[in-house]
Amino acid sequence: METKSRTLEITVLSAEDLRIDNKPVKKNAYIVVSVDPFNNKATKVDGEGGSYPSWNDKLVVEIPSQTRFVTLLVKCKGSRGEKTVGLARIPVTDFVGGYSPAACLQFLSYRLRDPKGLKNGIINVSLRVKEPLQDCSSQAAGGGGNAAAIEMGIPIDGRRDYGVVTGIPIWTGYPSNSLY
Repeated sequence: METKSRTLEITVLSAEDLRIDNKPVKKNAYIVVSVDPFNNKATKVDGEGGSYPSWNDKLVVEIPSQTRFVTLLVKCKGSRGEKTVGLARIPVTDFVGGYSPAACLQFLSYRLRDPKGLKNGIINVSLRVKEPLQDCSSQAAGGGGNAAAIEMGIPIDGRRDYGVVTGIPIWTGYPSNSLY
């Protein structure tokens, strides 16, 4: 049985309030993004951001369909070697499924935890999932000559601009007098 995977574009933007042993990180922080022990990528080293580094590095990784978390490991290079600053585990359900379409760019921030499990800063990322192509005929995929385009979405201000609308679902299971 063939396992399908998705391509994840993750842009590691910045981090806030990074510390090692309760002291601010001075320089040389970087991030390792991994989806499994054999599939990981690293950002460049930020040599001047200190405890508020910024990378703006776009990394592309393949996510197998059974993956449940994407791990962000913040490390710091120093004269005594590398030290782990913090770790964040992003559930795949935060950016696949849910209320916004998977292919939309999403900006997310996560709390980092140091090796002792204590809070240690925040990591800011943007994510976009590129879905694998579905098995379909060439006509349905848009290569079928005079096939009419299917308009999906909600018209906005009477224009023929059919975009994606994201909202909060409303459940009407409550009696109307219990809302106040």
